[in-house]
Amino acid sequence: MSSDDDGVHGHIECRLGALLAERDMTMTELSRRTGITMANLSILKNNHAKAVRMHTLVLICEALKVTPGEILVLKPGAQADQ
Repeated sequence: MSSDDDGVHGHIECRLGALLAERDMTMTELSRRTGITMANLSILKNNHAKAVRMHTLVLICEALKVTPGEILVLKPGAQADQ
């Protein structure tokens, strides 16, 4: 469903890459700390995820010591890459 079909004109952006850089942490280290595969972390980091399990979000929040709102931000008016 496109954003035009559902009346939504923004998208959710995952700030995982920026948060890792701020903490000087690698994806490998985050994967080790959380047990989340590198492939799944990469999908999130590159904003290709269609959904995120709550458990996954909790693990990332705990490892990075952040809240969900610091990882996922709403970008109103911007079109998501299809």
